[in-house]
Formats: sequence, C-alpha cells, structure tokens
Amino acid sequence: MQGFVLLLISLGLTAWVGQAQTLHATEPLGAAADTPVLNYAEQMPVFAGGDEALHRYLAAQIKYPAQAMQRGMSGQVVVQFIIDEQGRALEPIVVKSTADDFNEEARRLIWLMPRWEPGRDKGQPVRVRCTLPIIFTFRR
Repeated sequence: MQGFVLLLISLGLTAWVGQAQTLHATEPLGAAADTPVLNYAEQMPVFAGGDEALHRYLAAQIKYPAQAMQRGMSGQVVVQFIIDEQGRALEPIVVKSTADDFNEEARRLIWLMPRWEPGRDKGQPVRVRCTLPIIFTFRR
C-alpha cells in the first residue's frame, strides 16, 4: 500500500490552551509533587535546534498507525506534556483527538523526544506545561 503522510505541527506551545488558564497555575505531578508546573515562563522551553528541528524529528520518527493507513484516515491529536528542569518531555496526555487511532503514536513521539532547552523563570530552570497539536494527513 502506497501512501504519503503529511505531518503538520503548530508550535503554539501552551499558547492556545494556556491562555485560558492562570498565568502561573501550579499542579503537583508525579515524583515532583512539590515542584510547580508553570503554564507560562519568562523563557519558554525550546526544542534543541528550534522549530525546524522539531519538525524534522517528528517527520523522521513518526510511524503512521497501520489501521489508520489501511482506512486512509487522517486526524489531529493535541498532546499536552511537561518539559522539566532538565529538558525532559514528561507525562504526555491527549487533550483532544479527532481519531483515537493516532493517540498512542502522538504520545510515543513525545516520550521519545530528545531533551529540550528547559524553560526559565527568574533565571532558574522550571517545569513548564506545553501543548503540541499534531495533524496526521494521509494521501494515496
């Protein structure tokens, strides 16, 4: 089966989800329950190499789900995750999805990400919640 996969990434990290929330909302998560997670930092996290490198990473690592490919499906998954003080992508959750077939792949892509340049607030590295919409488009 031949197919062409077009992957579009919008990097409004927390922009469209985070604006509706408190600027410095905190939420205890996992092992770092005493460390706040910011929705916005003075310096937001940056993928190593910038947006272009993030696009290349996702395009190289994506594994289009077999059932979605067989059905010729397209879809969008919005994944929210945390970039910690060391730049690791943690706790990916799907906050919106048009097709469940893509959810696991979107989470897998986040888990496998190389380290980011962490966000900074008042000069110190901080945990920041990020949101990444991933659009899967299938064309024969």
